[in-house]
Amino acid sequence: MKERIQKYGGFMASMVVPNLGAFIAWGLITAMFIATGWIPNERFSALVGPILNYLLPILIGYTGGYMIHGQRGGVMGALTTMGAIVGSTIPQLLGAMIMGPLSAWILKKFDEWMEPRMPVGFELLINNFSMGIIGVLLVLFALLVMGPVVTAISDAFGAVVQWLVNIKLLPLVALIIEPAKVLFLNNALNIGVLAPLGAVASQETGRAIHFMLESNPGPGLGLLLAYTVAGKGMLKQSAPGAIIIHFLGGIHEIYFPYVLAHPIMILAMYAGAILANFWWVITDAGLVATPSPGSIFAYIAMTPKGWHFQVLMGVLIGAVASFLVGVLILKRWPVKEEEEETVEEAVEAEL
Repeated sequence: MKERIQKYGGFMASMVVPNLGAFIAWGLITAMFIATGWIPNERFSALVGPILNYLLPILIGYTGGYMIHGQRGGVMGALTTMGAIVGSTIPQLLGAMIMGPLSAWILKKFDEWMEPRMPVGFELLINNFSMGIIGVLLVLFALLVMGPVVTAISDAFGAVVQWLVNIKLLPLVALIIEPAKVLFLNNALNIGVLAPLGAVASQETGRAIHFMLESNPGPGLGLLLAYTVAGKGMLKQSAPGAIIIHFLGGIHEIYFPYVLAHPIMILAMYAGAILANFWWVITDAGLVATPSPGSIFAYIAMTPKGWHFQVLMGVLIGAVASFLVGVLILKRWPVKEEEEETVEEAVEAEL
């Protein structure tokens, strides 16, 4: 079971890693041009939503399909990902990770069945029409089933988070938030659940811890530092650059593949997030609004006057705890060669 989880995590990561350049471009556009960015620009910020909602899922769907069945699989993966996008109101990065490989695998099985039965001279016609017909069926399936399923998963995460908040076990919301984040449900969870809760909670004191539960850059920083110190291969080499994008740029999506590639590293994220949340609870810390993007600069800007020590200490606690646990995990259970090779092969295939 452990090996299967690790293999599946590595496969999911390999769909994202070749597209990290697009994630970085989106992150920079977001960090610079949104209303709360470094140099706000309404026209340029119009790119943020379409890239997140359309381009990134389609790239992931194409990559996942390509890994299964080459060019035909990639086209099928991109097509069916569009169905998941239209069938939901939240970013369908998780839907793309499912529909891309699944639809390519179905097409691959049909092609294998059809190959010995292919009439000579009709190859191009049959290949194109078979993809078109199967594509119609699968894109409708993605629209009617996959989009709503991913939305339901996001809503379920949100319901559990709200329940933990209601029963005063707020530090433990990390047990739900962290796996939801690495499945790319972070924006839906933050904007759809935590931001409204924070808006209500901040009415009396002008600050709320809810704004920090998902956006804390500390645990992600600790994770990437752990890979920098104790990782190996491409994950180790790319971690320092990811630190800049994550911690300074506030684009948390950059570290999600590092968890997916070695799923046991979610324990490091738990350690950092839970301890940081616990510190903020006992010190009654909070932000005035959601830091967007979730960089250390946004945290400083959104911290109420006189509360910088409490807020930034929580970020530091999260980073240190995640780093220490991450290093222990990587030394005790290092990333296996086949997991690293899965990611590297996917990157090389796209270069």
